Amino acid sequence: MASALLFFLYIKFIILHLMELISLLEKYFGYKNFLVGQEEVIISILKKQNTLVVMPTGAGKSLCYQLPALLMDGVAIVISPLISLMKDQCDALLKINYPATFINSSLSIEEYSERIIAAKNELYKLIYIAPERLNSEHFLKLLKELNISFIAVDEAHCISEWGHDFRPSYLSISKALVHINITHIVALTATATPDVQSDIISALDMSDANLLVKGFDRPNLSYHTEYTSKRKEKVLEIIRNLNKV
Repeated sequence: MASALLFFLYIKFIILHLMELISLLEKYFGYKNFLVGQEEVIISILKKQNTLVVMPTGAGKSLCYQLPALLMDGVAIVISPLISLMKDQCDALLKINYPATFINSSLSIEEYSERIIAAKNELYKLIYIAPERLNSEHFLKLLKELNISFIAVDEAHCISEWGHDFRPSYLSISKALVHINITHIVALTATATPDVQSDIISALDMSDANLLVKGFDRPNLSYHTEYTSKRKEKVLEIIRNLNKV
């Protein structure tokens, strides 16, 4: 009886949130349907599960945290390794009237102060920061004053020494999150071998993580292999063919 009730409540949760999500998806992003895998990731986040997402470039990883952030109480903090990347994403969101900002070393003192005040006044649903920002005691104190819905660690493979873009600053994320008492974490990457996945889960203390590895099949791409003993000539042939396209 109890299990049947829980199942019913779960279905009700999914249906109600899906209706809201589809509405927000169209309102802000102009889409009527999710791409493959997005819906499952978003539901996992809304259920407040720690989630590790491995999804190929172009599959819509960013939307997986941008959309639930709108529905959840508080502000989502997105940790991103590149200033240019967070600025591009934030600019794109502001164009669709999505309440987002970024805080990094490119800001003047006045801009930084203005965004801190706005964050305290709950004017944002998403704030992008660089991992190095978590080394600041002053900034950690600020985060403790905010109502944070979840932390999204973008380009999460940077946390692994097995990864191709290892960033030592990513290793301080877990300690910082403990300091500000944040336990809801979403880690996202386009590239992570099983070893890197294990590293991410361990480094972020996500032993209970919902691991969602989404397909890398691209129906618009086809692959053809051909053996050749004359590699130089083959490479030149490929270059000539590409130049004709």
